[in-house]
Amino acid sequence: MHPNRRSSGNELLALSSKKDEVRRLVVLLSAIAAVMGSFIGSGAAGGTPIAQAAGGALGPNATLMAPAVPAFGVWSVIYLGSCAYAVWQILPGRALSTRQRRLGYPVAASLLLNAGWIFAIQAGNLALSVAVIALLVAVLSWIFTLCVRMRPQSLVEAAICDGTLGLYLGWICVAAAANVSALLVTVGFSGWGIQPAVWAWFVLAVAGLIGVGLAVYGQGRLAPAATLIWGLGWVAVSRLSGDLPSVPAALAAMIAAVGVAVVTLAVRFARGRRVNLKSSRLPSASASVRGCAL
Repeated sequence: MHPNRRSSGNELLALSSKKDEVRRLVVLLSAIAAVMGSFIGSGAAGGTPIAQAAGGALGPNATLMAPAVPAFGVWSVIYLGSCAYAVWQILPGRALSTRQRRLGYPVAASLLLNAGWIFAIQAGNLALSVAVIALLVAVLSWIFTLCVRMRPQSLVEAAICDGTLGLYLGWICVAAAANVSALLVTVGFSGWGIQPAVWAWFVLAVAGLIGVGLAVYGQGRLAPAATLIWGLGWVAVSRLSGDLPSVPAALAAMIAAVGVAVVTLAVRFARGRRVNLKSSRLPSASASVRGCAL
């Protein structure tokens, strides 16, 4: 090999390695920023708890789309998974992963947007919070498409990467619906004469259809469906036991949750049969990994 070509190759490899190190560090710092934001949003670090911030607009009894307080416990799982992912992706051997190169900066953006959303709520700016969470939904949807197109290379990657990001997306879909509803109520939206319960049915139907869409596109991935169902279930609980009761809204939430669950399991079962059939014809280690996508 010509000395100049060898030198150029080494320079390109060094430059690539440097870029990979920067990306991995950005993801790690973004996860730290998100966790710090969560402490502020919980009130543990001097901030106002999210349910009480912005005049209580996001409280469990503020709108028909607001889930009961226990629903927000899912954030602990999402933050824990995000930290695990940030640490996992910075370990030796992950730097040159094409999949992680594609996912790194979008994941970092989602974590920073999450922190930004908390600060917007702390500032009482619901309009800004809706803009931020809409952008967050878009980024997480982009991440989801990347995860579906590029399969995980191991069970660990499937759990830490795909599992965490899927849980994140499913929950944010529910949170976005509650956030938009809170803004509309705050600005005095009258519903154009349509009853609030009818609007609740419409919004919850959209949430259910989103869950169905994720199930079909993601070929039965469980993680996004799990948190979407979780959120819808707690919306139903809040409408049946809170200070803003609505049997129609609770029924709509339950129907949407069941619909998402049924379609997700049906798609996953059908996909599992196809994977098993292919594996029986041409056994491979990768087939089992493709079949475990969360």
